[in-house]
Amino acid sequence: MHLQLDGRGPLHAQLTRALKTAVFAGRVSQGARLPATRQLARELGVSRNTVLAAYEQLRAEGFVDGRVGSGSYVTPPVQAPRPLHAVEAPLPAQSQFARRARVVHDHLRIPGRGIPGVRWAFQYGVPLTNPALTSAWARELAHAAAYTSPNYPASQGLPALREAVCDYLARRRGVQAEPQDVVIVDGTQQAVALTARVLLDPGDEVVLEEPHYNAMREALQIHGAQVRTVDVDRHGLQVDALPARGPKLICVTPSHQFPSGAVLSLSRRLQLLEYARQHGSWILEDDYDGEFRYDARPLAALRSLDDGDRVIYVGTFSKAMFPSLRLGYLVVPAGLRGDFVNAKWQDDFGSCGIQQAALARFIAEGGFERHLRRTWKTLKERRAALLEGLQRCSRGRLQVEDSQAGMHLVVWLQDCDAAQGEAFIARARSHGLGLYPISPYYLSPPDRAGLLLGYCGLSVAQINDAMTAFGACLDEFLDER
Repeated sequence: MHLQLDGRGPLHAQLTRALKTAVFAGRVSQGARLPATRQLARELGVSRNTVLAAYEQLRAEGFVDGRVGSGSYVTPPVQAPRPLHAVEAPLPAQSQFARRARVVHDHLRIPGRGIPGVRWAFQYGVPLTNPALTSAWARELAHAAAYTSPNYPASQGLPALREAVCDYLARRRGVQAEPQDVVIVDGTQQAVALTARVLLDPGDEVVLEEPHYNAMREALQIHGAQVRTVDVDRHGLQVDALPARGPKLICVTPSHQFPSGAVLSLSRRLQLLEYARQHGSWILEDDYDGEFRYDARPLAALRSLDDGDRVIYVGTFSKAMFPSLRLGYLVVPAGLRGDFVNAKWQDDFGSCGIQQAALARFIAEGGFERHLRRTWKTLKERRAALLEGLQRCSRGRLQVEDSQAGMHLVVWLQDCDAAQGEAFIARARSHGLGLYPISPYYLSPPDRAGLLLGYCGLSVAQINDAMTAFGACLDEFLDER
């Protein structure tokens, strides 16, 4: 019997598919006796157990009838399956949510993804390689796995982790919160989705900074929000430009505006809180990397100034530790506690209990802050190397937005439009450089050539080499203009 194995998956599964194809193609007729298992194993060069497993699967699915002492016989097929490689047109989305998601989000075109084949990728969001953290986290996970209850964790989050978060926020971010104010979530993206579910109906208006984090905008739009943007300058959100009619929600990154790096001034913070109080708006404060400031102590969070309980504070461990951890937290106003816990329960019952327990112990025993100190020192060195390299390359051709914080820099190519910026990025790839445009982080991108350069994933030596290549590419590109 001629059978073609497709090379996908275990041998017994390949053989099962090949036999089904032979039956439906008519190469094996109804009622025909299949070869003996030893004979077919010899012909195909596989073990007899592989053939036995395939025959048993076919019997379980009704394709083969096994007769004791006689062999295995093909039973009449009911209906031929569609070829596994067939490409089907997408079915029409069944809900408004799904239809909005198709319009707003393309999972194949997510900005900031890795660029294949480059030597130096200035990718934002790449975790810092830290062997000490890897070892410490493995120990914490092993301990948590042995001592954590196997039952469902509380939807709001383990009490030990919520207490650890409160203690950390009080010391490092100036936020005074009680454990009942905290909801543990699976990262910032879930925090935004839960906020939209609790606060927004389709058609409600939301204000975002311009520029802003694109994934936040998409999450809100998929939930049906009407998004409008307000420009950011070097002092942060231009609060004077907020609409006369208050939106339902205002989303800000006051401690380190993403991606521009601006810090919301104290006067504007107070002005924003007063605006929210007068208009009944809620404020979502995304404090995604507030731990990392290089010119002074981290700034106090906006929520620390909020005496009207209008600020929903979002923190994450993805940037401070590593993205695959998928743990973050919300500090919510008292009147919304139950609504957020209900929304979290509905979404996934609760975040992983073992990881929560490991993180709570890691924070409580000082491991997290030791890690932050090491990370801060390393990132400061890398940032300095990148700034020095850009200064060498610039000669008046670059405008560097130095934010004194975070894990990235914004760089503008002087006198270059957006199309020239894309051409420069393409040229840089031939020099081994992976560069990323800033345009995806605007709702209405400016006609300027802007780059977002993440430096977390490159060592100082790599940054120095990359800047040499960057300078050569810049010279070559501008000479041809």
